[in-house]
Amino acid sequence: MKSTKIMLVAALAACALLAGSSSLLAQNSTNTPPVGGPPGGGMRGRGPSLEQLSKALDLTDDQKPKVKVALDAQKQEMTDLRADTSLSQEDRRAKMKTIREEFTAKLKDILTPEQFEKWQKISQHMRRNGPPGGDTDAGTPPPPPPPQN
Repeated sequence: MKSTKIMLVAALAACALLAGSSSLLAQNSTNTPPVGGPPGGGMRGRGPSLEQLSKALDLTDDQKPKVKVALDAQKQEMTDLRADTSLSQEDRRAKMKTIREEFTAKLKDILTPEQFEKWQKISQHMRRNGPPGGDTDAGTPPPPPPPQN
């Protein structure tokens, strides 16, 4: 009788733990990312802000509105592309590449050769690691990848 009570208590405790853990997982029913994280929980589609580019490239007051127009246009094109469900993944990737190439061409017309060279380094870094943070020194190359074991 005593071992039956112990087993019953153990079974109830296990059920309570399972019920508690599933309710903790379900608390975030809105699927929102952690505070400070990107919208949607991932880095996709999130490019550098005008503020980040301005700081990293040392944009002039004349360049800032031009870069803003190019950034806004790229963002809208990417948003429209993501909303188009009729495209295959391969076609979507090709169009995203074209949009990025067009944005880079616009920047080349706006930036000085030195700024454009910095932009290319930032762009390569973002493709690997996501957009730079507010405190990131975009002028320094990204750290080498960790060793493979």
